Amino acid sequence: MSDGAATSPNDGLDGFEPVIGLEIHVQLSTATKMFCSCPLSFGEPPNTYTCPVCLGLPGSLPVVNARAIHFGLMIGLALECELAPRSSFHRKNYFYPDLPKGYQISQYDEPLCRGGRLGEVRIHRAHLEEDAAKLVHVGTSGRIHGSDVSVVDFNRGGTPLVEIVTEPDLHDPVRAREWLELLRTTLRQLGVSDVNMEEGSLRCDANVSIRLGGSVALGTKTELKNMNSFRFLERGIRAELARQAELLRAGEPVVQETLHFDPQTGKLSALRSKEEAHDYRYFPEPDLVPIQIDEDMVAAARAQLPELPAARVERYESEFGLTAASARHLAFRVELGAYFEAALAELARAGDGHGGVDAAPVQIDPAVAQQLANWISGELVRRLGEEDPADSRVAPAQLARLVALISQRAITAGAGRQVLDRMVQQGGDPEGIVETEGLGAIASGDEALAGVVAAAIEAHQGAAEKIKAGNAKAMGPIIGYVMRETKGRADGAEVSRLVRAQLGLEN
Repeated sequence: MSDGAATSPNDGLDGFEPVIGLEIHVQLSTATKMFCSCPLSFGEPPNTYTCPVCLGLPGSLPVVNARAIHFGLMIGLALECELAPRSSFHRKNYFYPDLPKGYQISQYDEPLCRGGRLGEVRIHRAHLEEDAAKLVHVGTSGRIHGSDVSVVDFNRGGTPLVEIVTEPDLHDPVRAREWLELLRTTLRQLGVSDVNMEEGSLRCDANVSIRLGGSVALGTKTELKNMNSFRFLERGIRAELARQAELLRAGEPVVQETLHFDPQTGKLSALRSKEEAHDYRYFPEPDLVPIQIDEDMVAAARAQLPELPAARVERYESEFGLTAASARHLAFRVELGAYFEAALAELARAGDGHGGVDAAPVQIDPAVAQQLANWISGELVRRLGEEDPADSRVAPAQLARLVALISQRAITAGAGRQVLDRMVQQGGDPEGIVETEGLGAIASGDEALAGVVAAAIEAHQGAAEKIKAGNAKAMGPIIGYVMRETKGRADGAEVSRLVRAQLGLEN
């Protein structure tokens, strides 16, 4: 089956509504594993960070990692969860080569965190557990007696995990991807994980079902396992929604099962029937006492919470008047938000965002704040890509002064882009570049500009006739000519006014 790509996230569902919940596994950045003193590692030689505890050898006893509990409480507070005063571990029994004990130590009916929300999505629970080992499928190059083989690297086994389970509050693949991006940014700012999807520090499963639009009953869900990028999560959900809709339209039932989405082919394949809780035969872990969460532990976790992305979005909208899209872009990339606020502070020190260098700091005009946000998330990011702008040659104060020059109409936006190109490549102050390159805006009423406009009209007689006939879009070639001749120094609105005046049209 194809990946179901379409112009709209839910195209082709013909009246069916998607219902999506996510299960996210987050590897915690502790120094040691969840129940033993082995250090965490990634990319080290296989099976070099193991001990009797994480190998599940007889007679070994687990000990809970206190730092993992602390990180779990921080996550619970950030997600506005109810923290359990008493939390216990259980054995989740299943047999697989990457699980040497034959069970996983996890949490069942007494998780560390319940309830909560992030944005518009409710959190069902968040609990602690240990990661399994890593299976490496050798393939044909590692055939033994004519068969493909898989080997196990136990370095990852026992790594502390927090599993975050959402309620089925998402209703299209795009929002699922955007919400996971918000969660990753939140966790990264907490400092509890590097949330590197490529290395497996953040892994996401999606529970997907569809129902008739307007219905409150949930359809049969399937689970997509281990989506390892935001793009694959969106594509996988799309493909599964299309598959379920096709089944229901044909009068066939959706079977509850676990599926794999292959991003290379866009195909879905069944892995196994979906297990229920009773299949795992949960029972209390006899070697670990329950965790008692006291006020000091909660206070210590709360003291380490930074301003989180969702709160920063709200602040950018309410305090600076940014659009929701701009606020999200800046808040979800921490380095962009820090750069924006540093540049904004420079504008405030300049008085009102329009001049007055010695004036006391004041509230920035929302239009100027939005213009600054646009230049950072648009023009600057377009030139720097994923590079942290703080590491570039363009200091926040310099970009603030460039935006001020544009907002004051001292230079045009086109000239501003030329100035920014020079600043990114060589550094320097915007005022100096403007003076050296002769990029200052041509003043309104400048006779030289009127002459350039006349030449542009002469060179584009066909466009001029179309403008006279009422086709305003035909002005593009004439304006383009003027901008080239003036090196972007002419104001577009003034050029348009002069064109209409010289053609004898009312302005």
